Amino acid sequence: MRSEHTQPFMQLRSVGKRFGGVEALRNVDLDIHSGEVLGLLGDNGAGKTTLVKVLAGVHSLSSGEIWCKGQSVDISAPKVAHELGIETVFQDLAMVPNLGVTDNFFIGREITTTLIPKLIKVLRSKAMHADARETLNRLDIHIPSLKVSVDSLSGGQRQAVAIARAIRWKANLVILDEPTAALSVPEQNKVLELTRSLANQGVAVIYITHNMSDVLAVTDRIAVMYRGLKAGELITAQTSQGEIVEMIMSGKRSRA
Repeated sequence: MRSEHTQPFMQLRSVGKRFGGVEALRNVDLDIHSGEVLGLLGDNGAGKTTLVKVLAGVHSLSSGEIWCKGQSVDISAPKVAHELGIETVFQDLAMVPNLGVTDNFFIGREITTTLIPKLIKVLRSKAMHADARETLNRLDIHIPSLKVSVDSLSGGQRQAVAIARAIRWKANLVILDEPTAALSVPEQNKVLELTRSLANQGVAVIYITHNMSDVLAVTDRIAVMYRGLKAGELITAQTSQGEIVEMIMSGKRSRA
């Protein structure tokens, strides 16, 4: 778990986002720490998705600033987010179902060799396969064959591959969007273990979910969004499910 005295990996200050006359985000302040799982919660339309898309470079800011490692940054495109080490695992996982595990690991970022006269690029399939296997082994993810198509894997295995892929690209921040949705209980537990493992390796994790059991099991801190505002923050070990739900529903902290 991160130290209280370390500088946040990322800081959001007075962040706002407008879509025409609609304020999707208003004056959001948020610190994101390496080695910590931050739960990002809120009802539908609270601003969670917009905030994530700002961090992923999908939406540009309308107001405010984002700082990364003490430097002001303009996350103007997904490429910029990748360069900062921000990887987002969306609920649809953004994988090609009929391609193999290794192919999905490197899609759009293939390892190639250029042949003389430097006009033809050849995929280094063995190198990519070994690289993918090493990453999966490091995270204790067991998939017998990396040549099988992704659509033949279980939901938990696909989720694990998506998370491992983010780590392969040297992620400093991994954003997980509803990672245990539609998974069996054993697969949910595996994803939670993997999430905790990321934080233990010093990665910052934002965990978006409606599952209160997941929140209490894996997060260190919770930020609740409400109608585009950050309603407040809670330390997971010092709160209860009732208090979390009260803040999600009303934007206010329980007095209990």
